[in-house]
Amino acid sequence: MALKKKKKTKRKAAKRKVIKRKVIKRRPAKKGAVKKRAVAKKRPVKIKKRPAAKKRALAKKLKEKVIGIVTHYFPKVRAAVVKLKVPLSIGDMVKIKGHTTEFKQKVTSLQIDRVPINTAKRGDEIGLLVDSRVRQHDVVYKV
Repeated sequence: MALKKKKKTKRKAAKRKVIKRKVIKRRPAKKGAVKKRAVAKKRPVKIKKRPAAKKRALAKKLKEKVIGIVTHYFPKVRAAVVKLKVPLSIGDMVKIKGHTTEFKQKVTSLQIDRVPINTAKRGDEIGLLVDSRVRQHDVVYKV
């Protein structure tokens, strides 16, 4: 038997769309003509105003009232871990403020390493029972 020869098939080249761009020819300027340039108008410079002295004093007072920052939250027991910058004791009113959090409450329970305490000093990491959910980096103020 004779071997069948394979027919040679030519691949059709993929058709490419060619986009023709129009070139706009510009006429050369007349001899002796001066080209005009667009000049931007000068605008007056705006001076940033600093906050008034009252606003600065109010901001300073807020910084002085900061008790600490929330470092962790335990949702099942509704307790926040707070790193203290100022002493805190049971019965104090605190305000917890963050990006989505803002509420006031009275301190009813303080703990250090699961041991209840009455007062905590500066630098302690305490467990604070809270009424609402808090998040990391929320700031605790004394009211």
